[in-house]
Amino acid sequence: MSDVVIETERLLLRKLTEQDVELFFQLNSDPEVMRYTGEDCFTDLQQALDGLRERPLRDYQKFGYGRLACILKDTNEFIGWCGLKYLEELDEVDVGYRFFPRFWGRGLGTEASRACVKYGLEVLKLPYIIGIALPENVASTRVLEKSGLQLEGDMKYEGFDVVRYVIKKPATVSD
Repeated sequence: MSDVVIETERLLLRKLTEQDVELFFQLNSDPEVMRYTGEDCFTDLQQALDGLRERPLRDYQKFGYGRLACILKDTNEFIGWCGLKYLEELDEVDVGYRFFPRFWGRGLGTEASRACVKYGLEVLKLPYIIGIALPENVASTRVLEKSGLQLEGDMKYEGFDVVRYVIKKPATVSD
């Protein structure tokens, strides 16, 4: 599968495509999924297609990476997305994830997030990666912590009070 960017024990992470629009719509129109995102639910397929084009598809072209579709190996099922995103307003790279509720609580978010963080630090050679979450989204902050990020403090982001986590590339000894 040439479009696979990252493979883990249970997941294939591949670039999102316009063919994912229906699933992208379903995910981003679920109020339970969108509860802690600060974003409104999608209301139609065109909005989802525009969202795909304006975010991950544009990010792949502009930066060479972006959010990735997460596919469960056992069933070949789209379960959500995870990946890195360059946040232009902060000039930093964020790890984020969003999964259908039926896949919550299985460690899949942590598995995908860890793999994306490793990819960012080792393959993309990023000096550090951040994670941002609403403090009341305890499940998301746990995923960030289990992915190796450490709480750095509070900040404002897009009008919300959020917690900021960070993981830095390990220092190497130079001659």
